Amino acid sequence: MRFVLPGGTGQVGTVLKRALAAAGHEVVVLTRRPARPGELAWDGRTLGPWAEAVDGSDVVVNLAGRSVSCRYTPVNLKAMMDSRVESARVVGEAIATAARPPRVWLQMSTATVYAHRFDAPNDEATGVIGGTEPGVPGYWSCSVDIAKAWEREQERADTPHTRKVALRSAMVMSPDPGGVLDVLLWLARLGLGGPVAGGAQYVSWIHDRDFVRAVEFLAGREDLAGPVNLAAPAPLPQRDFMRALRKAWGMPVGLPATAWMAEIGAFVLRSDTELLLKSRRVVPGRLQEAGFSFDHPHWPEAAADLVRRVRDRRS
Repeated sequence: MRFVLPGGTGQVGTVLKRALAAAGHEVVVLTRRPARPGELAWDGRTLGPWAEAVDGSDVVVNLAGRSVSCRYTPVNLKAMMDSRVESARVVGEAIATAARPPRVWLQMSTATVYAHRFDAPNDEATGVIGGTEPGVPGYWSCSVDIAKAWEREQERADTPHTRKVALRSAMVMSPDPGGVLDVLLWLARLGLGGPVAGGAQYVSWIHDRDFVRAVEFLAGREDLAGPVNLAAPAPLPQRDFMRALRKAWGMPVGLPATAWMAEIGAFVLRSDTELLLKSRRVVPGRLQEAGFSFDHPHWPEAAADLVRRVRDRRS
């Protein structure tokens, strides 16, 4: 099959392109700075020659959007919103004007659309959309607003011959440098990977190979459309998540951090504490109902596999 990956040069795009190419698929990446074979230039806002790659393709997986690993300043939040909405809009335009539109458009979204909660997991049918929870910083609603606008732009696109799926993805854990696992392992190796603000907040995640398998699964299932959670079925509290990661690495110590200490750390890393403190308890209801089976459903086993691959890469 021919896959087109707008915004496919980031961590998730690198994981997906590598796996799809290894499986024998043709992969075209749309990027602002093409540098390799199979990459085409686009600006993420306007139609151009790149749209010819969409015409005649089988699957479009739109991954474009400014990284959320940044300080949540008004400027950065606007860039996060604009880059997601504008790229989804122009991908929809390219599909709508294609003579041979793709069979399916998989649009990246985020599990952050769900509410900060501890009491029950969020699936697609009964999950609570966030933005109005009491007792959390007001600006956390910005991430939810971005996610809703992102999905709404895909819904609005007039693409009657193309099935549309919104991928509400949890953090994709891969051994690649610069990804979220890389940062978490760095903290664990320093002995800083302990509970943050008590560590009761849930962490939702998905192993990189299960993420790829889920994308291929959704590309082939003509009966699935709309929001689909891409998350392992066993989210766990942050304190247990980091304990398992430390054990996989062989680090017995994990110093705890208070909320204000997390603020300092996030400032140093030029990130935001929402990524650490929001409880994301998300489960893959529709995937499992459709018969998808996870190869890595539990974090301790997944962490051991990922750590082994990190060490293999370094050696």
